[in-house]
Amino acid sequence: MIQEPTLSASEAAAELGVSLATLYAYVSRGMIRSIAEPGRRQRRYAAADIRRLARKSEPETAPPPLYWGQPVLESAITLVAGGRLYYRGRDAVRLAESATLESVAGLLWSVAADDPFAASAAPLPPAAAQIAAEAGGLPPLERAMAVLPALSVEDDRALARSAAGLQRTGARLLRWLTAVMLRRPASAAPAHEGLAEAWGAPAGADLLRRALVLCADHELTASTFAARIAASTGASPHAAVAAGLAALNGPLHGGLSARTGAFLELVLSAADARRMVVERLQRGEDLPGFGHPLYPDGDPRGQHLLDRIVATVPDAPELAVAETLVETVFDLTGERPTMDFALVLATRLTGLPPEAPLAVFALGRSVGWMAHVMEQYAAARLIRPRARYIGPQP
Repeated sequence: MIQEPTLSASEAAAELGVSLATLYAYVSRGMIRSIAEPGRRQRRYAAADIRRLARKSEPETAPPPLYWGQPVLESAITLVAGGRLYYRGRDAVRLAESATLESVAGLLWSVAADDPFAASAAPLPPAAAQIAAEAGGLPPLERAMAVLPALSVEDDRALARSAAGLQRTGARLLRWLTAVMLRRPASAAPAHEGLAEAWGAPAGADLLRRALVLCADHELTASTFAARIAASTGASPHAAVAAGLAALNGPLHGGLSARTGAFLELVLSAADARRMVVERLQRGEDLPGFGHPLYPDGDPRGQHLLDRIVATVPDAPELAVAETLVETVFDLTGERPTMDFALVLATRLTGLPPEAPLAVFALGRSVGWMAHVMEQYAAARLIRPRARYIGPQP
């Protein structure tokens, strides 16, 4: 007799993208058969029932789960819903009104006792400092990626995997990453103040603070997923953050800042911005910095930052052209500006260096990566998705 294919409870829950409690609820309702197999202490679950339920739960036109589709894991960190972004239930845009990146780190890391940023900033360990100096000519992200392996070896305090220990590691990492990206000694000053001072843009400090807060996390982005996968293997926090940085560096993720900057440069130098956009669309080219799949009515992060740019530099000569671009793109496509566009525009209008958008994004997001690393350590499970095989059958 051919035995019916079955899955373990953890495999079944992963296939459905639900918790074990939800799996058992499906079983109790008769939606999934629970099967006792000879020689096994734990009950198994009918694979056919699970896959039928997985197909039923998705519309026929739904994209595969890993491509803006159904959730693939559970998290209590960040929610994108109703066109808004929430950090542990709190509206991120409202937090950006007054919070610092460090206070948002406390929220995302669930800090309940001592402030991990209260201690004075520790200097970079020797080998990491030497690598940082030798990599001084590299762009900020590449410089940070060069230093993180050394930090993973030298920062033995990161072996403390308690909640408090991981929070202290996260605070050290944020300060060290800031120091490496700015090519300055580590400082206990809030990140936005350090950036504004190093870049000689005191008038942009508040914009930088808001941008860092709004970049802190964005649910399960490619870089965050990479960091979680690394953490699920038991890799160090430094290695997990390095995985996040590596994924961020791709042209379809963090590299979008450079493409948005190039597009904005073309618009600002064009004699007729609307005609340039029309011709671009006629050629089938995209408009970097506009439209986000999770925000069909507009990215609230980008809109908040754009509002603050107008309030900060209302007389900037290029602001009127940028506003015309935003109006034109919406008129022609219905798409609104994203966080990438707002970061690039803020950089240009406040005199920040060209590398600022990606550096701000990476520093802000490092806080979110650490939150996901902590959550993944607590889950104590290896992330190992299965592939739907479409090749030749044996």
